[in-house]
Amino acid sequence: MSVPRRFLPSIASLRALEAVDRLGSASAAAVELSLTQGAVSRQLQALERQLGIELVLRDGKALSLTPDATDYAQEVRHALDRIAQATLQVQSVPLAGSLNLAILPAFGMRWLMPRLPAFSRRHPDVTINMSTRLSPFNFATQSFDAALHFGHADWPGTDSLLLKHEQLLPVCAPELVKRAKVDAPGDILALPLLHIQTRPTAWADWFQRQQVPTSGTLGGSMYDQFSTINQAALHGLGVALMPDYLVEQDLATGRLVSLHPVPEDIGGAYYLVWPTSKSRHGGLQKFRDWLAGQAQPEDPLPR
Repeated sequence: MSVPRRFLPSIASLRALEAVDRLGSASAAAVELSLTQGAVSRQLQALERQLGIELVLRDGKALSLTPDATDYAQEVRHALDRIAQATLQVQSVPLAGSLNLAILPAFGMRWLMPRLPAFSRRHPDVTINMSTRLSPFNFATQSFDAALHFGHADWPGTDSLLLKHEQLLPVCAPELVKRAKVDAPGDILALPLLHIQTRPTAWADWFQRQQVPTSGTLGGSMYDQFSTINQAALHGLGVALMPDYLVEQDLATGRLVSLHPVPEDIGGAYYLVWPTSKSRHGGLQKFRDWLAGQAQPEDPLPR
């Protein structure tokens, strides 16, 4: 794609604009960029001439950005970050390169991490850089090649690989059930319920599948991550509806007890998701092909 020169300002001018917007003054931008205040002003003037619009309001020696310039600077900031990430990637890893992966904290730590040494032994030329994200994001504005995602395979502009269906168990500390009799799913309603923000209807859906009527909003405390809700359950604060893979060890050691005989799927699964535009990424292809052998593609729902 050939872009006219007037639409491609210099990096120096864009850095000056972004720094003034972020730091609030030309003097602070000058310090960060190791320039004089006059040099920063000249970069902004050159940008104004090239774009043919006013970006800076000048009052004596003080200057501030126009509202349009502030909006432009925010877009420039995203673009500069993408350029920096791409530069780091191309510099840091040879051969297949690096893979920038967004992971869900609990699933990434408990399911993916134990498997990664096998991938590293098979593909030592691929480095995986990981950052945690709790909710879906826009691949266009985040420098990720792929993500571990929970939900359904409906992320726009992406392809996906099913990794594991989520199957849930109601669990609590043994001391909690000593104080209350739980012979049927409906008896759990008498105990304090622990909720997780990313699955706000999980308990309601579970009780519905057990044909247990509930009235109104189910009470209880709310937690933002499975790691914290797991600790709350371990310390007897209530009953948590947990993915089976997260509580296997605690159930085996008796630190938690299950209040239902088998884990149940209530919809949703874990996926590896990647932008369609990155399907030919060398590191991603190797990771995806290897991960396919670790996946659980079968549908656990009864038909």
